[in-house]
Amino acid sequence: MKNIVFIAQHGTGKGTQCNLLKEKYNFNHLSTGDLVRNAIKKQDDFGKSLEKTINSGKLVSDDIILKMLGDYLNQNTNDFGIIFDGFPRNLNQAKELDKLMNSLNMKVDLVFYLKISKDEALKRTLGRLICPKCKKSYNKYYDNLKPKKDNICDDCGTILNSRSDDNEETFNNLYDVFIEETEPVLDYYDSCGVLKTIDASLDALEIFKEIEKVI
Repeated sequence: MKNIVFIAQHGTGKGTQCNLLKEKYNFNHLSTGDLVRNAIKKQDDFGKSLEKTINSGKLVSDDIILKMLGDYLNQNTNDFGIIFDGFPRNLNQAKELDKLMNSLNMKVDLVFYLKISKDEALKRTLGRLICPKCKKSYNKYYDNLKPKKDNICDDCGTILNSRSDDNEETFNNLYDVFIEETEPVLDYYDSCGVLKTIDASLDALEIFKEIEKVI
């Protein structure tokens, strides 16, 4: 099975696509955001430092992310392939990921860029709701993405949460960082012949169908 990287702006819905692939094809879903949030939950000095960085709209340093990623990959292998969700975010990370994958006799086989307008991405971000138990995503601004009961997960009945970084100020900071640092990553993967661009303004299931055509 292929190892896949997803690249998208904040609030584009890549987490939903990653979960759909995981459920149907048994991919190992590696979210650097989850790695960071799990570290924050410990509330030690390292976790508090990460929390301050995230809430200010800044990105965690490459060295820290790469160390966490390397530790995870060395402890978790999966013959069905790995989905990298939220990494790499800049050109240095992309090149370092290639080095890390090569050292493990692995490679990045496909890169999906979920493309969407800034206004649409902002709306999705501000309306996003996440189940803290099963990780299913919802959105209060879209009828087809709302939970059946307000603020309650359809699948497990858990009360839904909004992420602390889902606010307009943080979104704008992350968007600016995306334009400056992440777009060169797209050029890099395009030159490697592995980049596929998907229209992320489509319905989630339509996006998934487009992804399935490629994999």
